[in-house]
Amino acid sequence: MMTHFINYINWAPSEIAFQIGSFGFRWYSLCWLIGLVLAFLIVRRLYKEQKIKDELFDPLLIYCFLGIIIGARLGHCFFYEPDVYLSSWDRFLEVFLPMKHTAEGWKFTGYEGLASHGGTLGLMLGLYLYYRRTHLNLWIVFDNIAIATPLTACFIRLGNLMNSEIIGKVTDVPWAFVFENAGRGLSDAPRHPGQLYEAICYFVFFFIGWYLYRKRPEKVGTGFFFGLCLTLIFTARFFIEFTKIDQVDFESGMLLNMGQLLSLPFIVIGIACMTGGKWLKRLGAK
Repeated sequence: MMTHFINYINWAPSEIAFQIGSFGFRWYSLCWLIGLVLAFLIVRRLYKEQKIKDELFDPLLIYCFLGIIIGARLGHCFFYEPDVYLSSWDRFLEVFLPMKHTAEGWKFTGYEGLASHGGTLGLMLGLYLYYRRTHLNLWIVFDNIAIATPLTACFIRLGNLMNSEIIGKVTDVPWAFVFENAGRGLSDAPRHPGQLYEAICYFVFFFIGWYLYRKRPEKVGTGFFFGLCLTLIFTARFFIEFTKIDQVDFESGMLLNMGQLLSLPFIVIGIACMTGGKWLKRLGAK
């Protein structure tokens, strides 16, 4: 315990949520699972309320799950560390395998490194493929998923908090965290809990979207909720990035970091959808 930071929150949780024999289930994985299950339950309820056939809902989870995971992994590797993962065949294989090549051989590590912007793109592509299979109006699909998405994003960021990753800059605010497990010399000072800022924002955004849906359910299928989700999440992400340290070395000296640059197109698309961007909505024509 770092007693000289007694006035701040000393954060040193175990990465393992529970143990089954020799297998340890990590908090990060558990938070992902909770977020996906909650989204599954919420969207199933929305489909039932909108009288969408059960057989149209059944394949949705697999398209969402694969889209998010594949997109998030590719996004991290090629947006943030292309120099690492394109440096050799072993590193390139690590993009797709939940393993790392060490001096002792291949070691199972799970996927270490997932990017939310890539996950969003992957989810959008997955939903488009789902639409091509089911022929359900694309904007109905996008809007329903968007209502549930902030809650999933909230739990993913809580997983980052449990992992002591994506941490903030040094600060003296009374709610600062001392990330004792952060390593790389990052546990030496109280810092902004950027993951917690995002988790709180996304939790609030979920209830905003849910309230608006209960008030105006007829707007499902217009692209409004999809646009609202993109605009709120990535606007919050843009500003919260100012409290975070750089994730990779090449961001040093940049006016806006990679997370902010990648957020801007999503904000523009979100505003266009909310304000009736017909040029986008032609994609969802039956």
